[in-house]
Amino acid sequence: MPEPQTHPAVSFDNTAVAFASKSSGELRQMHLLFSTMNNKGMVDVGGALMTKALSWGIPGTKSIIKHSIFKQFCGGETIQECKPVIAELGKFRIGTILDYSVEGEGNEQSFDHTRDELLKTIELAAGNPHIPFSVFKVTGVADSALLEKVQAGQPLSAAEQQAYERAQQRIDELCRRAHDRNVRIFVDAEESWFQDTIDDLAREMMRRYNQQRPIVWNTYQLYRHDRLEALQADYEHARQENYYLGAKLVRGAYMEKEARVAQQRGYQNPINPTKQATDDLYDEALRFSVDHLDRMAICAGTHNEASSRLLTELLAEAGLAPGDERVWFAQLYGMSDNLSYNLAHAGYNTAKYVPYGPVEAVMPYLLRRANENTAIAGQTSRELLLIKREIERRKNKAR
Repeated sequence: MPEPQTHPAVSFDNTAVAFASKSSGELRQMHLLFSTMNNKGMVDVGGALMTKALSWGIPGTKSIIKHSIFKQFCGGETIQECKPVIAELGKFRIGTILDYSVEGEGNEQSFDHTRDELLKTIELAAGNPHIPFSVFKVTGVADSALLEKVQAGQPLSAAEQQAYERAQQRIDELCRRAHDRNVRIFVDAEESWFQDTIDDLAREMMRRYNQQRPIVWNTYQLYRHDRLEALQADYEHARQENYYLGAKLVRGAYMEKEARVAQQRGYQNPINPTKQATDDLYDEALRFSVDHLDRMAICAGTHNEASSRLLTELLAEAGLAPGDERVWFAQLYGMSDNLSYNLAHAGYNTAKYVPYGPVEAVMPYLLRRANENTAIAGQTSRELLLIKREIERRKNKAR
């Protein structure tokens, strides 16, 4: 039994560490942005106005967006533009996960373009110690309707079968390139009505490419009541088939949509009935994972302070070093810097999801981010409180 370790104390309230990379001017800009996002009416109206102004080509609109909400939540419009962000995060021991956030047009040409862009992120990660993971959504390289049809067990036409095989080839190209370049790659989770298909594809990629170490990582949305069981079953499959399981644990991203579709289609909502049930399931998944690191590695993709603290405690109890390569923390760029920077400062493996893409193309992502911040109880208020506290701390220090 390993001896418990004494880990560095992590304070998620340490704003001096959390905002060490930000100038006072940048903090004031963040304060204005999060104050705006704290007002749901302004988010709804402002989002609609920005989208229309962009589509109408009103001069200056793109520049305003790029230097405000886009700058806060995205790394740039291209991989090249993201390089200063990657370097800046790297100075603070925080890795970058480049997330190509352009929502495709759903045709073969679009899928091929997305695959090619994702291959570039893998190539960049291969030569950069500050990029610990690549990531992709299966719907970026495959038709969601086709994935849904496969999950439902419906027969595919000859054309559909060919399209599905092309999708499988794209996924294999990404995972094979990641394996060849020794780059870990996340397969993001999506909606439940085609998630089983994604899980099957991810499991096959893991069986194929995770023989020596976890290269391909699947994602588990713990707001679904069956996902701990899925994680446990996948661990057992990996053990029996002699490969390594990579698991990214998140709470989930499609709650309202899942509830709406379940009601429309007349089946039980797959989402936990309460937030507490989700929190409990998430923490149980953390416990299971730390107990089974012999055959798996995990990334806790969470903005939840209690879960983040729990994982640090579990590592200490298991006698594992903060920087154990099998355990990572991740947050979205532009949010929860109090978690990311303080965890990294204490020696834990930490990374930021850094979305990128043309301003016009990532507007849906930015509007979701603004709406989610407004919807998450207290999240924007928490960000605001921490920013205010740091501004005040710097004023007092200057006196």
